[in-house]
Amino acid sequence: MLRPPASTAPGSIEQEELRGISRTVAEIHWLLLILVLVYLIFSGARHDAETSAAISSGAFFYAAMVMSFRYANFYRRESRWKIAIESCAMILFITWVLLYTERLASPLVNLYLLPVITAALTLGKMTTLAEVGLIAACYVYLGGGVAAGELASLRFAATFAAQLAPVLLVAYITTMFSADIRFGLARAQLLAETDELTGLFNLRGFALTANRLFAQALRHDRATSVLMIDSDNLKGVNDAYGHEAGNRLLRHLASAIQAELRFTDVAARYGGDEFIVLLPETPAKGAMDVAERIRMRIAGTPLEQGGRSIVTSVSIGVAVYPEDGATLDALASHADGALYAAKQDGRNRTVKYRA
Repeated sequence: MLRPPASTAPGSIEQEELRGISRTVAEIHWLLLILVLVYLIFSGARHDAETSAAISSGAFFYAAMVMSFRYANFYRRESRWKIAIESCAMILFITWVLLYTERLASPLVNLYLLPVITAALTLGKMTTLAEVGLIAACYVYLGGGVAAGELASLRFAATFAAQLAPVLLVAYITTMFSADIRFGLARAQLLAETDELTGLFNLRGFALTANRLFAQALRHDRATSVLMIDSDNLKGVNDAYGHEAGNRLLRHLASAIQAELRFTDVAARYGGDEFIVLLPETPAKGAMDVAERIRMRIAGTPLEQGGRSIVTSVSIGVAVYPEDGATLDALASHADGALYAAKQDGRNRTVKYRA
């Protein structure tokens, strides 16, 4: 009931994202190798045997690194650290190739854009900046070093800036695009997990958050409570004043519930006129106190509709871990049973689950 598919758990979502990124990084690795080998084959006449052997050996060790990271379970779980190490390995391999192919005059110098794009898309601004710094150091090394007196010269600064400008520009633009994409994805995820009418979590969003918090309660053996809250007169409001008034009532209830919760508590629209609340680290007495504050706030705050004040109320069922259930599903079910008992007892009341 409250368990999202395994692939939608927060850790699984991140792993799915990282696996997708990792597949793209693997393709960049092979693209880099292919470009170097194609260059080596078609420009072989320009290089002596020692140079060809050096480039081939570098390509061999780089391919071995790729194979170990990609296909030999060097790391069993994907991580951004792994991608950072791989992108640094790209920079070192490119530097090795350039060292044997005319250094900064080599047509392969633009290969530095591949690790920059990789970092900008996946690792964020600071890591990308660090990798650009590493590339800048490689530029200085490939340029044969720079005398201390030249570092402060305007000529050196202008030349160095011109050489590094494409790398900096690509890093900046790609990082900005990546930030925009991530913002859009985060916004889409928020909308997918939020009830449009009330602004609370929907059931999917609640399950993702509540399961994580309940797992912590199980791990540390801490009391956790669930409230099931149901409007007592939504149908009457709909019938008398129309569905827009009913929608206003649901927003009114959601606002009242949120007003009595801590920032660590999790509230969601469970469906129809029913709401569910998770109260982490809250035993039975604390849960009953919260439930009563919610009930009294709603009962004491009429809904204004067309110049009339409509008195509203809710019934609330409470269930507490560990005495009322060992799983979140069990607590939700038992809280729902207590809610039904509150309805049967006359509504506008709070009832604690009893086995």
